[in-house]
Amino acid sequence: MTPALLNITPELAASTAAKADAARALLADIAGAWSPAAFANSLGAEDMVLTDLIVKAGLPIEIFSLDTGRLPAETYDLMATVDRHFGLKLKLYFPQAEEVESYVRQHGINAFYDSVTLRKACCYARKVEPLKRALAGKRAWITGMRAEQAATRGQLATQEYDEGNGLEKFNPLAAWSEKEVWTYIKQNAVPYNALHDKFYPSIGCAPCTRAVSLGEDIRAGRWWWENADTKECGLHVKATS
Repeated sequence: MTPALLNITPELAASTAAKADAARALLADIAGAWSPAAFANSLGAEDMVLTDLIVKAGLPIEIFSLDTGRLPAETYDLMATVDRHFGLKLKLYFPQAEEVESYVRQHGINAFYDSVTLRKACCYARKVEPLKRALAGKRAWITGMRAEQAATRGQLATQEYDEGNGLEKFNPLAAWSEKEVWTYIKQNAVPYNALHDKFYPSIGCAPCTRAVSLGEDIRAGRWWWENADTKECGLHVKATS
């Protein structure tokens, strides 16, 4: 589904409004009870909804993004639009140069295509390690994940303890549908990544993201050469005992 194809019915508008009210209340509670809290904004459609909710409410929640160094041009354009539209300069975290240089020298610039192990190692250097620095000193973090996005997220809870990072994790949009996300965006004139209009429902690094065909899964365009049960980058994988 692209935004232009969305038909907002009265029922869809009502369900979106109710879930937006619930998300606002949860975000306000997080800001009050779990300070300091931070929102990891990956600049996807869901994250733009949360950005709009946080900024409009004036909540003291830090908003940051991870610049992997290989993002699509459209994502950088959206960063600039966020600054203009919300008056918000995203706090950006970059990979450690030494880690990326070591990975590329040892394995090659596009080694992530060669195996799941090498792909996850790339994700670790470019995403997971920067995230750990971004969350240092925080009591809670917020994501835009939804349960219906992928097989790996089917049991997603609104609130859970993140063992890997040692803090509380909140997913305010866990129960939202894709249509509800786009209804909120259209009704509130929220800016979004131009790639969504080109059949990119899920957007990550440029080499690891492609458009999807009609009827394909939402996450089919992410790491499309892998099996569905491996399609996580390490940011949202629960620690195992």
